[in-house]
Amino acid sequence: MSKPQFVYVTYIETTPTRLWQALTSSEFTQAYWFGAEVRSDWKVGSAFALTLDGEITDSGEILEADPPRRLSYSFKHQKYEELRGEPISRVVFTIEPFGPLVRLTVLHDGFVEGGKYLGAVSNGWPAILSGLKSLLETGKVLAIPRAALNKGFDA
Repeated sequence: MSKPQFVYVTYIETTPTRLWQALTSSEFTQAYWFGAEVRSDWKVGSAFALTLDGEITDSGEILEADPPRRLSYSFKHQKYEELRGEPISRVVFTIEPFGPLVRLTVLHDGFVEGGKYLGAVSNGWPAILSGLKSLLETGKVLAIPRAALNKGFDA
């Protein structure tokens, strides 16, 4: 039996380098990730933190960094009490040139069967990645409300 996971694939009209910057720069993430900042030096073994409104919401460790092709980090939720008990998960971004486009595959795995975190992630990532795609292609972020991150999940 396979373990629960979230996979999202999208094609973005950008370059691999620009997409890497958008994934690893707080200047970018604040625009499309509902004000969240990513903090790391992006070296394998280094700490990773996602902060929102000055509070660490998620933390982890850089597992793989191969710019501009692949980025992976562990992901431990910190904000909501009912999600803090869930195990550490893993996020993997795979960036592949595809003609004038870039194919971005996001894999988030390491969830427990019947856990709540997969549901939260399944709502959050599409909203976040839609904003990323819009920002890179048009220079504008979609007006997705922050509540979209928690749709179907009452924290």
